[in-house]
Amino acid sequence: MNAEILTVGTELLLGQIVDTNAAFIAERLAEAGIDVYFKTTVGDNPARIEAAVRQALGRAQVVLCTGGLGPTEDDLTRDVVAKVTGRPLRLNPTVLAQIQARFARRGIPMARNNERQAQVPEGAEVLENPRGTAPGLLLRMDPDRIVVLLPGVPAEMRPMLTEIVLPRLREVYGLKGRIRSRVLRTTGVSESKVDELLGDLWAERNPTIALLARSGEIHVRLTAKAEKEAELGHLLDGREAQVREQLGDIVFGRDEESLEVIVGRLLLARRLTLAVAESCTGGLVGHRITNVPGSSAYFDRGVVVYSNQAKTALLGVPAELIAAKGAVSAEVAAAMAEKMREGARVDLALAVTGIAGPTGGTPEKPVGLTYIALAHAGGVAAHEFRFFTDRDLNKQRAAQTALDLVRRHLLGLPSVPIL
Repeated sequence: MNAEILTVGTELLLGQIVDTNAAFIAERLAEAGIDVYFKTTVGDNPARIEAAVRQALGRAQVVLCTGGLGPTEDDLTRDVVAKVTGRPLRLNPTVLAQIQARFARRGIPMARNNERQAQVPEGAEVLENPRGTAPGLLLRMDPDRIVVLLPGVPAEMRPMLTEIVLPRLREVYGLKGRIRSRVLRTTGVSESKVDELLGDLWAERNPTIALLARSGEIHVRLTAKAEKEAELGHLLDGREAQVREQLGDIVFGRDEESLEVIVGRLLLARRLTLAVAESCTGGLVGHRITNVPGSSAYFDRGVVVYSNQAKTALLGVPAELIAAKGAVSAEVAAAMAEKMREGARVDLALAVTGIAGPTGGTPEKPVGLTYIALAHAGGVAAHEFRFFTDRDLNKQRAAQTALDLVRRHLLGLPSVPIL
């Protein structure tokens, strides 16, 4: 069977809101074994919505619409679908009472236009929405065709889809096959290198392999198909073991495990503390570390020493060293890390200095040149990296590389991947 996703809202076409709903729906449908062949986005225009709905009904067994179920005049999805399907709208007293009760609980008077949300196409099944005022709707066109209307607010749409709609679709269509994906996250190498390292694994069909490029990372997505959950786990475990063997230590995490989460776990397990001295990254490394709940157990402090004066005044880096070698140098990066470790009295200290750009580079020290140093009980080492000409990308890549340097040190790995 196949489905089509229809997202409604002029704000989506204007780029004012990113269409995360379509991505979420597509992923959940894939997991349920339902193929998505088309995804359409249409603005708040009745004629264009009608054309999109008619086209979707002509080529898909299941049409899932999000958006346009609110109480305002430009919320048109409910009305258009009622027209296309030939089902007149009827005021549903139960839905109206639920909406009124929701406003009463909040102590807010209900506007008259909220009554529009209680208008239900004749014969449609109402999908309860405890998180908002717009109920979902499910219309059975014939034994083989279904239209589902979902709220556009992600916090309302997502549980309605996963808890109500998908179980109904599996029941109606007798779906037994399941699809599950798992993502292995790599860093430090290019997409082409990961592709090369996977070698013969590309020929395997279940689970399949796909590469997804992310900022500073290459994700390896494994997708398995099976009828039972246990079989899916068995298939994915086997392929994951093969991929890890091929890729080695460039794999740092799985699914939602970010690099800062992995680093935090390693620091906790070893009961070590970390401090960070940042120049070109402007606090980004510290920001990522402290995004992890519980990071106060291992992260002591971070300091942004952007100017030469700050490097001297706050860290104690000798002004003579900066004058002789330049702020962007291996020597200054090492001094920053050493001084931070001494001053903070931590086990590890990380330092980053570089030329973020787009200006400030020279032929000898181009934009993107970055030095990252790590000081520990055994000494200090600074490493040179050459990133991009884009300022934001340079900061992101520097922060990613710095965190990976800590990971590699804690695991006893080479400072950079050796492939």
